[in-house]
Amino acid sequence: MKAAVITEAGRAPVYGDFREPVAGEGEELISVRASALSHFSKSRAMGSHYSSDGSLPAVAGVDGVGMTQDGRRVYFAMPESPFGALGERCPVRSKLCLELPASLDDVTAAAIANPGMSAWAALVERAHLVAGETVLVNGATGTAGRLAVQLAKYLGAAKVIATGRNEEELEEVKRLGADSVIAFALDERSPTGARHLDEALKAEFASGIDVVIDYLWGQSAKTIIVAIAKVVDDGRPVRFVHVGGSSGEDIELPGAALRSSAIVLMGSGVKSLPLPVLLQSVRKVFEAVGPAGLTIATAVAPLSEVEAMWETAPGRPRLVFTI
Repeated sequence: MKAAVITEAGRAPVYGDFREPVAGEGEELISVRASALSHFSKSRAMGSHYSSDGSLPAVAGVDGVGMTQDGRRVYFAMPESPFGALGERCPVRSKLCLELPASLDDVTAAAIANPGMSAWAALVERAHLVAGETVLVNGATGTAGRLAVQLAKYLGAAKVIATGRNEEELEEVKRLGADSVIAFALDERSPTGARHLDEALKAEFASGIDVVIDYLWGQSAKTIIVAIAKVVDDGRPVRFVHVGGSSGEDIELPGAALRSSAIVLMGSGVKSLPLPVLLQSVRKVFEAVGPAGLTIATAVAPLSEVEAMWETAPGRPRLVFTI
């Protein structure tokens, strides 16, 4: 069969031939129709994600949409190495397949599943968001961040604060449901950026904050944590859920910020929750697409272009390979 084959760690997969898979006991053999390029799929393929087993050659891709041998259209996730979603056929455990609503097309389902799951799992399974609470989404201009804003409002958040580095895109996020937006710049060209962000956060937090969904980490996350410690009322718990590290930097977290607040730090991702729970988060997102009016920008390319398109940033629009 044709597939996106990883032959060497750290190198883009190549479009070529790979051996035909055979479904084992408890597995479905999926005829793949669409699979999205995500940060997770790229880092796992390149061997840099903590869930990668490093065995090569292998087929890239962690999830997708396809047809079972008995004609059911399903979303599937986490095929076992050496097979992956970016191939014509893929064996997957039956319990990691979800039948798709008829109203949801292949490309949208493939595109929204991973970022939607990360947002739903962070808000519901990790933060246990309660209707009426205030949520801050740090890194709200990315695909997952935008979905987190939309889902927070759908789940009943009274107020959603969106932060990010692009002021123009934050205005788009405001139209998606954010009640307040904070643009920031924390690079060497903005020596006062950290102070401005701190002041803006403290002004927002004065009326309360319950949940932070963080897609950036780095200096912005540190500034948020310190601002919580400075402003939030004594003993009021704030659930800080770290989902992604788009800033690409670790932080030195001052211990005083933890000792002087009731902040609860946690992560959300593969291994923070059981796979069946993450899969149910995908199901909930699929069910919410219509009622919540969820939107996601997509671009489509045939699998044969995988090598040329591999370096495409897995952001907006979300690239979906069709098979």
